This record gives sequence, C-alpha cells and structure tokens, in this order.
Amino acid sequence: MSILSAFSLEGKTALVTGAARGLGQAMAIGLAEAGADLMLVDCDSLDVTSKEIEKLARKCGQLIVDLSTLKKRQAAELVEDTVKALGGLDIMVNNAGIIRRHPTVEFSEADWEEVVNLNLSSVFYLCQAAGKYFAEQNQSGKIINMASMLSFQGGFMVPSYTATKSALAGLTRALANEWASRNINVNAIAPGYFITEVTAGIRSDELRNKAVLDRIPAGRYGTPDELKGIVVFLASAASDYLHGAVLPIDGGWLSR
Repeated sequence: MSILSAFSLEGKTALVTGAARGLGQAMAIGLAEAGADLMLVDCDSLDVTSKEIEKLARKCGQLIVDLSTLKKRQAAELVEDTVKALGGLDIMVNNAGIIRRHPTVEFSEADWEEVVNLNLSSVFYLCQAAGKYFAEQNQSGKIINMASMLSFQGGFMVPSYTATKSALAGLTRALANEWASRNINVNAIAPGYFITEVTAGIRSDELRNKAVLDRIPAGRYGTPDELKGIVVFLASAASDYLHGAVLPIDGGWLSR
C-alpha cells in the first residue's frame, strides 16, 4: 500500500454526530472528500452539510436526533439505521457537544446534567454500539472522540464541560486498551480555539480575544477545515497503529 492510498476512505462509511455546522460539518465533508459515505446526526437541519457531501458524489444519510437524551438502545438503533441505509459502518466520529458557563455555586442541575448527558453519556453509548457492531462483524473500525483543551486544563466556570472532556480522554484510553487487539482504533481530537459559534463571544470581546491570541503561538484561531486532515488520518489505515491518543490541534496553545 502506498502512503497516499493509506489515507483513502473509498468504500468506507462514517457516522458523524453534530454535523450540522462548525467542526462537525467540516470533518464530515473532509471524510467525504477522502472517499467515505456519510450518515449525519444532529438535532438541527443537516441539509447544508448533506448538499456539500452530495456534490462530491458520496452517499449521505440524515438522522435528526436529540443526543442529550440518548440511551443504550437508541445508540444501537443509530448504528443499525446507518448499516441499513449505507451498507455498513467503519468510522464513528463523536463530535456533538455543548458548554454551559456559570460560577460553580450557581450551576444548576439542568446545566450539569444536560452537558454530562450529551458530552459523555451519549458518547459512551455510541462507542459501545459501534464497538459491538465491529466485534460482531469481525471487522476493524475507527472511533474518533472530540476532546478539548479542557481535557488537559481546568478552565473557568465550566465545571460540567471540563468534567466531561477530562472523562472523555480517559474513556478514549480505556476503550483503546480493551479493543486495540481487535483492530478497533479509539482516539480523540482535542481542538484549541477555532472560529466557530462557541468562540464567537470571545472573538467579539476585544480584551478576551487579545488574551487568547497572545497565548497561541500561531497567533490566530484555527478554521474548521483545518480539522479535515487529522480526522481523515484517524479514520484511515494510516493510523492503524495509533490507539488511545488524545491529539491537540491547538496552534501551540498547550506548549505555552
């Protein structure tokens, strides 16, 4: 196999959550550009992402689902629906997530539980369902979780987000230990500051924006398209010996 062919996703099928916009949308399109067919999952309209993928002559399905209430049976059904629609499943990208910011003493039960349910519990159930499918089919598989800078750091006034992203790094390593011998790769991407809706408030605040940019050695925010390369790498045969990694894509933020 040539090095470039190792990155090809021709004949592969991927399920991507949180694919309606931002980082999830860019990663889904990147996987399609590398040759994969896609099942998109979000609670919002997926039409824009779907149209971009269809322009690439790839198959593309849509599932409108509120992952914040996802349980084990529903996760299994998402995998089953993907297999029925597209003929199989090779790649699972758990991108969907939310953040809530309040002083900890004022943090509500609803804000805690919604973040934990979406950012961690739904990811566990989807990993479980994908891992079971790969094992039953006796096939290799790629699971890619979305970590964060707060998988490494504490953050400020975001206790539920930090807790879930720290736990997600541990879950990634735990599943990699269990499944690596079955040729199931479980890894995570940890984005730094990117130009998305999540960072809009920071970027519109002159003082906070300057503080962030002064900390990033690259001197700028990332763009969603800059995650295409890493997600294709993690989804492809090029990463077959990589297990349990949490890879920062952060313009050097953690190096400071």
